[in-house]
Amino acid sequence: MIKRTIFFISAFLFISTSLNAQTVIGKYAGEFLALGVGGRGLAMGGAQVAAVSDITSAYWNPAGLAKMNYPQISLMHEEHFGDLVNYNYGAVAIPYGDDMSFGLSVIRLGVDGIPDTREALIDGNTGSVIYDINIPSARLDPSLIKEFSNTDWAFYGTFAKKVSDDFYWGANIKVIARNIEEYSATGIGFDVGAIYRATEQLTLGASLQDATTTLVAWSTGRNELITPTLKIGGAYAVEFLAGTFMPAMDFDVRFENRKFASNFHVGPVSFDMHLGLEYNYQNLFSVRAGYNDVKQFTVGAGVRLPKLNIDYSFARFNESQIERLPDSHRISLILTLEEPKFLRDGM
Repeated sequence: MIKRTIFFISAFLFISTSLNAQTVIGKYAGEFLALGVGGRGLAMGGAQVAAVSDITSAYWNPAGLAKMNYPQISLMHEEHFGDLVNYNYGAVAIPYGDDMSFGLSVIRLGVDGIPDTREALIDGNTGSVIYDINIPSARLDPSLIKEFSNTDWAFYGTFAKKVSDDFYWGANIKVIARNIEEYSATGIGFDVGAIYRATEQLTLGASLQDATTTLVAWSTGRNELITPTLKIGGAYAVEFLAGTFMPAMDFDVRFENRKFASNFHVGPVSFDMHLGLEYNYQNLFSVRAGYNDVKQFTVGAGVRLPKLNIDYSFARFNESQIERLPDSHRISLILTLEEPKFLRDGM
């Protein structure tokens, strides 16, 4: 209850100061879109821009969706920071023809059960609602406290195309919807990405998120701009002990003047690193580890059953914090309709 109250007060004060129409660069306006999806990618510290090749490509790098040969459905649930924040993801993707794929994904980030005390302050003598907490007789009436949810939604429509066996490209159109009590916002943005297999082992990838700058318009009149983020990276796969060992590295390049909130920066341009390792044994099970852009070490594992992949990841914040935030556990499922009638044309 205390955490939710603090969250609400911070968010409410932020929005309440934005009642006059204005357009600003929202340094963290799209931060909920940076949390990641899929147990595999999150266990690898988010180093996925070149490594991804399944349905989660729609989020990490839309070009990877063209590597799919069967339709897939994916679901993920996470309780972020313990049970304070609920984070959910779902997607469906299908191959089309011999060189294209289409996908639809949805992300919901929600903080539920936030107490609204704005109409719960009363005069202890008269029982009437007041708004000045400095009045000596002011007190909270618990029966007048209401609850609401703060929710962020993102909907992705994805197209991807295989140009050759070594080169793929893709694009997203995404719609953003945000809500906190009576305030709401909507936005629309675009992502583009490409994957290039440089050698038999080395794959390179790049994705430009919010490529045209995404405008998020609040009902208060405030307009926030989400500036582009360039993600570049590589993955190197080698045969090892009857399986495949793959290290991967990504860099997020932002132009928001984050400075000391990033791994390193040059003027207004900031750089954040993602490192990931995966060992896949004969495509039956995998173990993974990584280091992400918020300085978390991550670990995880995955198992492949007939038509079903189950992936798990775990992340913990720095132990040196005075009060360490709760651990984050993520589990995701990918159902692959791996039957001859669903196989991509030309395969």
